[in-house]
Amino acid sequence: MTPTARQHPNVPDVDQSDRLIPVNLRQSGPTPVQMLISTRVRKSPFWHLSIEAGCWRATVYNRMYHPRGYIRPEDGGAMAEYDALVNRVTLWNVAVERQIRVRGPDAEAFVDRVITRDATKIAPMHGKYVILCNEAGGILNDPVLLRLDHDEFWFSASDSDLLLWLQGVNVGLGYDVDIAELDVAPLQVQGPLSEEFMADLFGAAIREMPYYGLMEAELAGCPVVVSQTGFSGEKGYEIFVRDATLNAEAVWYALRGQGARYGLRVIAPAHHRRIAAGILSWGQDMDVETSPFQVNLAYQVPRKKEADYIGRAALEAQRAEIDAGRYPFSLKLVGLAMGGQPITDYAPDFWLIATPEGARVGYVTSPWWSPELGHNIALGYVPWALSGLGTDLRVELPDRYTDTSGEAVPAQVVTVPFRPSAHPSAREQAREHGRDWSV
Repeated sequence: MTPTARQHPNVPDVDQSDRLIPVNLRQSGPTPVQMLISTRVRKSPFWHLSIEAGCWRATVYNRMYHPRGYIRPEDGGAMAEYDALVNRVTLWNVAVERQIRVRGPDAEAFVDRVITRDATKIAPMHGKYVILCNEAGGILNDPVLLRLDHDEFWFSASDSDLLLWLQGVNVGLGYDVDIAELDVAPLQVQGPLSEEFMADLFGAAIREMPYYGLMEAELAGCPVVVSQTGFSGEKGYEIFVRDATLNAEAVWYALRGQGARYGLRVIAPAHHRRIAAGILSWGQDMDVETSPFQVNLAYQVPRKKEADYIGRAALEAQRAEIDAGRYPFSLKLVGLAMGGQPITDYAPDFWLIATPEGARVGYVTSPWWSPELGHNIALGYVPWALSGLGTDLRVELPDRYTDTSGEAVPAQVVTVPFRPSAHPSAREQAREHGRDWSV
């Protein structure tokens, strides 16, 4: 078939006409290669400690090696890590969440200009999940934004070159701020026993900390910032280790030593649980060519923000089209309940979504097995006309996950999140108040 303006040669039936660089939908499978460890990619201050803890596989995130597996498949693999997360308490090396500080007299004004939400509503020693967009409304990054002081913000960056973007933007805007990456590396402590464990370490003040609250503290004589945040949907915290190149070992061993009595286990970031919580992964579920209106992030685009921000004109035009009943994108991200055998590890490809009649129309970005629901779940892109709740679809899974070799498994569009989180997200809170946006 000859590609047209609405088709692309990797899988021509899936409409990616509103992208300049199509998502690669060729199904190459788990290609047998070994990651090259070299000096072009950074090792975090916790890298050697993760290896000591049993890390056996990794990826690259923010130009840094990122541990993505500790328990080997023969010992239960990722689902054994899931069990530790949802039943006890876990420790994650997430130093790849690089901390970019914006500090100076114009810090609030600058941050308010580059995020879609209202930075003036973030009090010192609090944070928010935010997005930054380009002028076309594409999502550049979706960090947790921490406000340490009136004139100091930290962007806890997801996987893209946010530092370069912020510095480049300010070349033109000229705000009186300093923008730099810090020697700060975070760890996450996640799971239902995390509050008890953290209270042992930092005292009763932990119990009073609100969701997205911050506190300055010390652990093993090392300065840290603690927040009640995380990437799991479970109760959890992040510990931002200052001067991390010097203090990594002391903090890591203090956590592991005290955590032994709670059954603490070192695991990889919990993509199985974040999918269930409807938490998105930049580069996997969205990227710079994705609008927040495509990926359940419409609440990040306020209707009443006074100050201008980058991407506002494009995003407001997109919202106007949607309000008028005209969806301006080829595909939309939805939640799927899927059949098939349990998917208990990362997908190496964007698996294809088809109609019940077999026409390929979209692709899965994040699939996994949900033990609580008893079936596979996934996030995936489908045409707007097929995005309604209850729509029946099919997903072309590898044979290891199908019920019958060569046959697609049934799927249905369902509500996201798939199961509740310890703290409802701003999206869920906005819905409860009858709004499609959050402050």
